[in-house]
Amino acid sequence: MAEAAKADLGEIIGLLSALPGPDEAAATQAADREGQLTKPPGALGRLEEIAAWFCAWQGRHPPRLDRPRVAVFAGNHGIAAAKGVSAFPVEVTAQMVANFQAGGAAVNQLCQVFDADLRVYELALDHPTADFSEGPAMTRDECATAMAYGMMAVEDGIDLLCLGEMGIGNTTSAAALSAALFGGSGTDWAGPGTGVTGDALSHKAAMIDQALDVNKDALNDPIDTLCALGGFELAAMAGAIIAARMGRVPVLLDGYVVTAAAAVLEKARPGALDHCLAAHVSAEPAHANLLQKIGKKPLLDLGMRLGEGSGAAVAIGIVKSAVACHAGMATFAEAGVSEE
Repeated sequence: MAEAAKADLGEIIGLLSALPGPDEAAATQAADREGQLTKPPGALGRLEEIAAWFCAWQGRHPPRLDRPRVAVFAGNHGIAAAKGVSAFPVEVTAQMVANFQAGGAAVNQLCQVFDADLRVYELALDHPTADFSEGPAMTRDECATAMAYGMMAVEDGIDLLCLGEMGIGNTTSAAALSAALFGGSGTDWAGPGTGVTGDALSHKAAMIDQALDVNKDALNDPIDTLCALGGFELAAMAGAIIAARMGRVPVLLDGYVVTAAAAVLEKARPGALDHCLAAHVSAEPAHANLLQKIGKKPLLDLGMRLGEGSGAAVAIGIVKSAVACHAGMATFAEAGVSEE
């Protein structure tokens, strides 16, 4: 992480009280145009809702979607090396980052299909978070630095931000965060992640319960909970979501880990995720429950559980379809078609 990315956590938290709302003028223009397009009202179903959401949060009518970005944040977790909660060793995080950079991962192919810009952000892979089953994963300064680094991913000119992650052990962090934010135990929120089952899954759940107990004094505030149970990549994604809101960039959330990072913000300030859509519901068992807790209906259900922004990348096609229909269709008057 760059030194310039360091920030005060209090300053970042302060942004949550100053989040801009939807652009009402753009929303009104979108609604007016939607009613004039050559189709029965509601005939395009959820595509109409997506177009309206996109206009309102982009603050522009007609909407534009020429520069989608998929941002993949990669971090390592101390609990993975210390407690063996994953089916893969922690070295895989760096190896997969190299695969992204070489163009060999699934997300690379999906970005090519949808003409999306892929950026991969490494967060101190040689220096993982602390083992949060023994104490807090991050200090407040470390969390602030990671969040500020994530904010840097939101550059001028981006039309849509798709968030993804890579980090061995990060489904354990996502499950611990979900339990702390919404109640329940490790068993309620832990899933197979990279493929743990049986006794290994039970061990993963037990480590989450231990983390909840060890860090119980830090779990009364959502941001402190992120420090205690999160990871550098989760904090960075939370920062990117805030920056996207401030910069009027709509966001697509990928799977369980991304949603857990986002849920921290929703708990800290209800409505903080109004500029975000859930791209898909993953096959990780607790993801559907977590989406329900934060009030998000997924765009897709394809049984995916890869991470790395793959589900969000696929959903770019849905949003592009919504924007294209809204901006490109003729109105009844333009087409000379009689209205009812």
